[in-house]
Amino acid sequence: MVFQRHLIPAASVVALAMVAYLGPLAHAGFVWDDDMYVVNNAALRTLDGLRNIWLDPLSLPQYYPLVHTTFWVEYRLWGLDPLGYHLVNLFLHAGSAVLLLWILRRLAVPGAWIAAAVFAVHPVHVESVAWITERKNVLSALLYLGAASCFLSFFRIGGPGERPRSSWGRYVLGSVLFLGALWSKTVTASLPAALLLVLWWKKDRVRARDALALVPLVVLGVSFGLATAWIEAHHVGARGDAWDLTPLERCLIAGRALWFYAAKLVWPLNLAFIYPRWAIDAGDALLYLYPASAAAVVATVWLQRDRIGRGPVVGVLFFAGTLVPALGFFNVFPMRYSFVADHFQYLASVGVIAILSATAARLFRKRALAGGVVAALVLALLAGLTARQALVYRDLETLWRDTLAKNPGAWMAHTNLGMILVRQGRIDEGIAHYRTSIRLEPTLVEPRLNLGEVLQRQGQVDEAIPIIEEAVRLRPDNPMARYNLGTALGKRGRYVESVAHLQEAVSLGPGFVEAEYNLGTALMSLGRLDEAAAHFREALRARPDHAGSHINLARVLELEGDAARSRTHRVEGLRLKAFSLATQEDPRARNGPEAVHLAKQALLLAGPDDPLALDALAAAYAETGRFEEAVTAARNAARSARSRGLARLAASIESRMEMYRSRRPYREAPRLPRPGELAPEFR
Repeated sequence: MVFQRHLIPAASVVALAMVAYLGPLAHAGFVWDDDMYVVNNAALRTLDGLRNIWLDPLSLPQYYPLVHTTFWVEYRLWGLDPLGYHLVNLFLHAGSAVLLLWILRRLAVPGAWIAAAVFAVHPVHVESVAWITERKNVLSALLYLGAASCFLSFFRIGGPGERPRSSWGRYVLGSVLFLGALWSKTVTASLPAALLLVLWWKKDRVRARDALALVPLVVLGVSFGLATAWIEAHHVGARGDAWDLTPLERCLIAGRALWFYAAKLVWPLNLAFIYPRWAIDAGDALLYLYPASAAAVVATVWLQRDRIGRGPVVGVLFFAGTLVPALGFFNVFPMRYSFVADHFQYLASVGVIAILSATAARLFRKRALAGGVVAALVLALLAGLTARQALVYRDLETLWRDTLAKNPGAWMAHTNLGMILVRQGRIDEGIAHYRTSIRLEPTLVEPRLNLGEVLQRQGQVDEAIPIIEEAVRLRPDNPMARYNLGTALGKRGRYVESVAHLQEAVSLGPGFVEAEYNLGTALMSLGRLDEAAAHFREALRARPDHAGSHINLARVLELEGDAARSRTHRVEGLRLKAFSLATQEDPRARNGPEAVHLAKQALLLAGPDDPLALDALAAAYAETGRFEEAVTAARNAARSARSRGLARLAASIESRMEMYRSRRPYREAPRLPRPGELAPEFR
């Protein structure tokens, strides 16, 4: 009986989710923001990183420590294989669908299984499941629903024939799960309000002692919500002209967003990663129809509650209330480019899905066969749409191209697709997307900087300079804009102007290694050697393996007559540059013959048994296909390292030697753009 009543329905819901998602997710990779959350998240690499995840709220883009802890554990299990992260998201989503089934049955909602199955395979949830970064949604929802189940038991709310026993153990467990949900995403702060609705629905009134039991949860939720709002504004950057909206405009946005989300649940076609950002004009009378009609729906279900029951009131208010943090009343960063996103309604969608499923169950109550056929067709259609939508998350290029196909005005997609195309060597296509992005949003800085950098690399420095100057005019406090302009001016011999902008870059961005290096180079050209040396040393303090700073500092020291220290820095610079040229992750940036030449120069200066120079020579030989010589050089490097007591270095060299023996050059692991390569405004 238990098997038929509980296990089979739950297993069938999980099976539906697997059928819809497994195929596409098996080939899905890392996409937008996954670099910050996983690929280049240094906090996942060490025990100190785990400590920072919990104790330093500003060390990561958002303070959701439980989410980052799951990533920390997974990094130890499967490294940077995206499949593992995708499967965890899928299992969490399927688990939420099962808990939803359990809760709706306890509440005696008709069509509970249909609602859970629709939740499992609805296409609007693809963004939350297939996007690894949205672990926030799937983890918080599972914990939220788990907490809700515990509190239903605590408040003695059960289905027909059930007499659940209240226990403070359930209250404590529910509170712990609620805290975990808040540590995953603070939209779950709405749980106490949802529980009040359910108490009113199932017990006709809310007793004072029940309300008092929810007070600690309200305090927790409000505290976490306020903290998240502060972090969103002051750390993530959700403030400025894009968020400068009047209270009236925010109400108009909220009304339109409510209908947008409801419409996507009923008709889930043309789902996009980024939707167009609406133009909100308080003088447009039609815009007032959105909040007015939304209020009319709430009023209607309230006035008709004695005839249609309280369930629809609860469903509508749950949907609207859970969406409140994402309706425009509070600043969130995605409002920079759109007022809506599919993942915003992941949890809230339960309200509308439950209403529609219950309505369908009542309509087909006396026609079970017809109802079963309709349900099967709807679920098959939704699962097919979900599988198709999940394919969009295969890789970044696919994601941005799909976005532009549905929203050609998505300037952010143009910028990011341009970056991808440039890295692929499709320069003209990349430049076209940068120019389109600038045309669509003239106040943008990032595409101007990207365009200026590409033009410089193409030798079109004179064309690049006015483009970068405009970026500096728009954002004079942007260190990257100052750096790019200083670099471009230096290439044209305008060293005095170059120094001024590079000094600004250094002051605006402490630890900006490339700015320190280029500033030192410009000062060298002006003959200001002492100042140049100071900046090269500052660059090396921040990054001891910066080859250019070693080489240029060697030149300064040679000019100052310090031959011994000049030789030391020259050896280190040549070795680092040789190794870099032989091991770049971008094949177009590798230069084996030049790397061999530089490594040999380093050996001449350092001595024939220098292990680091020999290691660089081995990597250079392998890059040019001279694997026998690479093995010999690596063997000599390892032997020399061990003779000097450098066991860890020797072991590292020996691991590379095994690659050369199998006729494979040394390669870095592939990666997404490093933090900083996408400006914060594109997060």
